[in-house]
Amino acid sequence: MKKLPALLLILSCASLIACGKGEEINGHNTKTAYRSVKALKNRLSTDARIEFEVSFWTIRDAKKDDKEFLSIVDGKKPNEIIALGKEIYQQRKQEGYKGYEGYSSWEEMINKFGKERMDQDNRKGKSKEDKENDVLYKL
Repeated sequence: MKKLPALLLILSCASLIACGKGEEINGHNTKTAYRSVKALKNRLSTDARIEFEVSFWTIRDAKKDDKEFLSIVDGKKPNEIIALGKEIYQQRKQEGYKGYEGYSSWEEMINKFGKERMDQDNRKGKSKEDKENDVLYKL
């Protein structure tokens, strides 16, 4: 009977430790890293989500080797990924990276991607579910 409270205490401590990593990227392998990014971006505001996604994929593009990439992103929080993405952008911009020629700053690039995302969402129109829930009266 004395073992039950000790077991419950250990289980609750273990669950609290596991919950503490919910805002970090799990860089165990690429599959878990991508899954972590998907979960993290859903918790962010729209503006932060775009900046986080662009930063993550900027890091991925700069670090082609899986081990190197995973070691860089493992355990990072969204704000750390964004800071690292900005840093890589600045390095590449100074080196004359062709993909960044059309942007004068990081903020301009993020704003452009945000506008493109909004345009895509507007073009999609209403989903089938939205159409079914619409109430239109024919007079």
